[in-house]
Amino acid sequence: MTSKKLYVVLISLHGLIRGKNIELGRDADTGGQITYVVELAKELAKHDQVERVELLTRQLIDPKVSSDYAQPIELLNEKARIVRLPCGPKRYLRKEVLWPYLEDFIDQALQHFHHMRCIPNVIHGHYADAGYIGSMLASLLEVPFIFTGHSLGRVKRQRLLEKGLTDTQIKERYNIGYRIEAEERALSAASLVITSTSQEVKQQYALYERYNPQLMHVLPPGVDITRFYSTPDFDLDQFPIYPQLSRFLKEPNKPILLALSRADERKNIPGLIHAYGQHPELKHKANLVIVAGNRDNLATMDNSSRKVLKSMLYAIDKHDLYGKVAYPKHHQSSDVPDLYRMAALSGGVFINPALTEPFGLTLLEAAATGLPFVATQDGGPVDIVKNCQNGLLIDPLNYAEMGEAIYHAISDPHRWQEWANNGLLGIKQYYTWQSHVNRYIDLIQNAMIKIQPDYPYHLRGRGMEVPFSRKLAVTDRVIITDIDNTLIGDEKALNEFLDYLEQKREKVTFGIATGRSLESAMRVLEPWGIPVDIFITSVGTEIHYSPKMILDEGWRSHINFRWNAAKIKAALMDFEGIELQPPENQREFKVSYYVTRPGLRRRDVIRYLRQRQFSVNVSLSQGVHLDILPLRASKGLAVRYLAFRWGLPLNQFIVAGDSGNDEEMLKGNTLAIVVGNYSPELEKLRGRHQVYFAKNHYAKGILEGIFHFSFLDSITEENDDAQ
Repeated sequence: MTSKKLYVVLISLHGLIRGKNIELGRDADTGGQITYVVELAKELAKHDQVERVELLTRQLIDPKVSSDYAQPIELLNEKARIVRLPCGPKRYLRKEVLWPYLEDFIDQALQHFHHMRCIPNVIHGHYADAGYIGSMLASLLEVPFIFTGHSLGRVKRQRLLEKGLTDTQIKERYNIGYRIEAEERALSAASLVITSTSQEVKQQYALYERYNPQLMHVLPPGVDITRFYSTPDFDLDQFPIYPQLSRFLKEPNKPILLALSRADERKNIPGLIHAYGQHPELKHKANLVIVAGNRDNLATMDNSSRKVLKSMLYAIDKHDLYGKVAYPKHHQSSDVPDLYRMAALSGGVFINPALTEPFGLTLLEAAATGLPFVATQDGGPVDIVKNCQNGLLIDPLNYAEMGEAIYHAISDPHRWQEWANNGLLGIKQYYTWQSHVNRYIDLIQNAMIKIQPDYPYHLRGRGMEVPFSRKLAVTDRVIITDIDNTLIGDEKALNEFLDYLEQKREKVTFGIATGRSLESAMRVLEPWGIPVDIFITSVGTEIHYSPKMILDEGWRSHINFRWNAAKIKAALMDFEGIELQPPENQREFKVSYYVTRPGLRRRDVIRYLRQRQFSVNVSLSQGVHLDILPLRASKGLAVRYLAFRWGLPLNQFIVAGDSGNDEEMLKGNTLAIVVGNYSPELEKLRGRHQVYFAKNHYAKGILEGIFHFSFLDSITEENDDAQ
């Protein structure tokens, strides 16, 4: 194990993230995951093996949310901080619509690490969106990547289908395809997958093509026992939130059945109300308190939360539960431990009726305050009951069973006290932050040992050193274009472009990014006398520098991660509908086939290889050319690699392309030009502020885009001391 002090980066993109007074339940995206990542950052920073912890999230500049979320930096303690990076629109967005902007975040994070002059030892992505971001960053920086899904898209899709939604409805409402593909990508790149329960490993992750239980470790979440603790002697009316609850209740001193979650359909709050309302003895014996986030006006809530709140009110009205159910509009973060304590002092229970519960953090908080629980028989609660023996598990869709279990839980004082004591002991034995962090550090140090880079150009606080072209060391702007149907296709336009480029050559680096091999690219460009400084060839698997065509060995080593061309060829021998191309079309990091089966989808090949534990990228061009590439290789990743290696901001790059193979390169913080003769698959990029759709075709379109962005009008004039 290494003794090096660790720089750990956590990424959690969606929801409202701040260090104090977390607005749990404000919307469907601000839930237990937020609490976990903030507490993990704080607790990791206390470990003596950790030098720095950063939690990267999205910067929000929106009058509808607190100005706290606009602050670029928020200190959590001496060694931990939240770093907020711009990503897409400034306003707050729900997670389902963040997918088009993830490349923006990747590029902002690369710039952040460059300004820090240091890169992390490990990157940990939380949920699918940050899983995608983290996997890309870790691949570019050659550090271990940890993934925690929290909840998984394939599981959610199953549940939604069971509820009667169609595939089309699920895709339109939840963008579930993006989410599942991001999770598959994260699992392909992960050195380590951290889960909170064994059920996640055995049942939920097993639904994925890149399922590898050997990489998965169950690490139960910690609970802050300095906030969540029991108070055996205290009157209910002394708690600050008591007046907000008592105004709903005719007999406020009855046992409290507490439910605490965000207003999310998956949390099944209306189901709990039905279970309570259908059980006459339970209604008589106890009050139901539901804390479902904060709200000012139902009409201004997001559609999902508003739907849940309306269902709650309908259920309360249906069972005539006025005076028996409290559902306060507001609560503070400081009220949450008090709510558990109030329920415990009253002899009540905590209830988690969620349809799925991967985590169960609220159950741990309840147990730490001496409050038994009744919870769904899914995910986290199963392990917690096994370890703590402090409650009952129920089928969340069986309302009669749920009501009877809750009544049973509060009807025997002796058993209730035994459960309360067991919970307090179990938390200290299994779920403290100290034990969580100690195990976490052991796991990431082992992962670091397995992924040490094998070449000498790795940044560790002193800048990259790449012994290639002196041109890049003094360049101010970089132009990268595709060749076919972008740069070439109109001789007159190409000559105009080359004449203009010649005027700016001293501080401009010009490169091409193509699916062609180096030899093929040079052959097609040679008649035109095009001065190319950088060749990104073979679908992004090779980078060469002019004039001597020096191979970037760093990139070569970088993309070698989990690559085995011979085994891929062997695995695809039995795959119908493809034919291996001749040897001259094969490269060290590209296995190429002709497609012989009409209608073959890229997705079919990816699924086949992932199920056989291959971590790869797959490119299908024009329905007939199939290329299998390393996971870390693509034209877009090669451009980002160049930017980071040479310390150039991505907004000093302009890229141009015409087809779907260029899409990844055109997204993110680079300025991007889509030439006028583009393929329809790029239409999805229209409207992005850094993507310009030119009216002119071929090289004329490139020139039009350069003028649109005024890209070469303000080239920095510097004294070149190195000359």
